[in-house]
Amino acid sequence: MKGMEMLRRSSVFAAEVMEAFDRSPTDKELVSQSKVLCRDYIHSRLHRAGIGWSKPEHGSGGTLAEVSSVLLWLGDELEYLRPNVYRNVARQLNITIASETIVSDAFLAVAAEIFSTGVTWGKIVSLYAVAGALAVDCVRHGHPAMVHTIVDCMGEFVRKSLVSWLKRRGGWADSLCQSHHKLQHL
Repeated sequence: MKGMEMLRRSSVFAAEVMEAFDRSPTDKELVSQSKVLCRDYIHSRLHRAGIGWSKPEHGSGGTLAEVSSVLLWLGDELEYLRPNVYRNVARQLNITIASETIVSDAFLAVAAEIFSTGVTWGKIVSLYAVAGALAVDCVRHGHPAMVHTIVDCMGEFVRKSLVSWLKRRGGWADSLCQSHHKLQHL
């Protein structure tokens, strides 16, 4: 009888472990979520700059919508504290935004520099703020198609450099939203 009870308990435990494991997002999901968040962020920055740009059809919904609003809130704070850093990014990087290769190389170089000493949520927010500012520059200079290049670069960088960090923290929603709630209660 004791053996049966132990087996039953261990199978319940195994089922719970597997369920928790199943809930953790896949690499592909984390990358596609990072791109949706980037589109949302860029749309918000273009809207704020008074530049018309159609809202992405696949905007964030559900939990991702909460992540998006947290990301924007933190981005607002960061841009308010360091306005010169997140303005005229193309000029600061001294790049011509007419070329897709130049824009993507510059964005990925900035990303590598930001994360050269490790990953934090602050640095992730900073990268989104750079993406938003760069997108505003591109659209202002008549290159709206570059927005897609920036979104793709964000996805590529997340895939190569941030996926395992995000996974360890339970994905975008769990970790970023919890960090935000802690900040609000300080």
